Amino acid sequence: MITKEQREKLRGWFAGRLPDDLFEELTELTVDREEITVIGRIPEPRLAEDAPDAEREAALESRVQEFRERTREDRMAVAREAEHRFGRKVSWGVECGGRRVLFTHVAAPVMTRLRQPERQVLDTLIAGGVARSRSDALAWCVRLVQRHTDDWLAELRDSLEHVQRVRAQGPDAETDQAPPADDEE
Repeated sequence: MITKEQREKLRGWFAGRLPDDLFEELTELTVDREEITVIGRIPEPRLAEDAPDAEREAALESRVQEFRERTREDRMAVAREAEHRFGRKVSWGVECGGRRVLFTHVAAPVMTRLRQPERQVLDTLIAGGVARSRSDALAWCVRLVQRHTDDWLAELRDSLEHVQRVRAQGPDAETDQAPPADDEE
């Protein structure tokens, strides 16, 4: 978990470091312990207003692929520098025509101990064809919870940032001052 100020500095670093012509706009930057995900908007392909859905979909797919190939070296250079500076892998994605595509992303293993009732939930999702494995089922559950609790999670993240600010103001933050003298020795 990073503070709002750290997130703003990170976003500022990327905004300043990315080539000006890479994205129309840096739309999202997310960060966790393992990964920084950078998503930017790229221009939509020019099509006739009455273009069929299949043509529109093929054009968007082609535009994203063209962008990915054309910008690979620039993105890799920024990623190497950021990974060295921030100690996290960098993943990339784009928004184009209302569609979001991630190029790369980290799949971090998460160790957990589940009791039988929780394992049965995962196994039911597998049996129902929702997931291929327990790991896939667990990821599905996390996405479902995330979708339905965004407001609650945002409030929790804000609270954690407040806790970090208060901790930073504690007695260990004032290392320049000598501790008070103990008169009773």
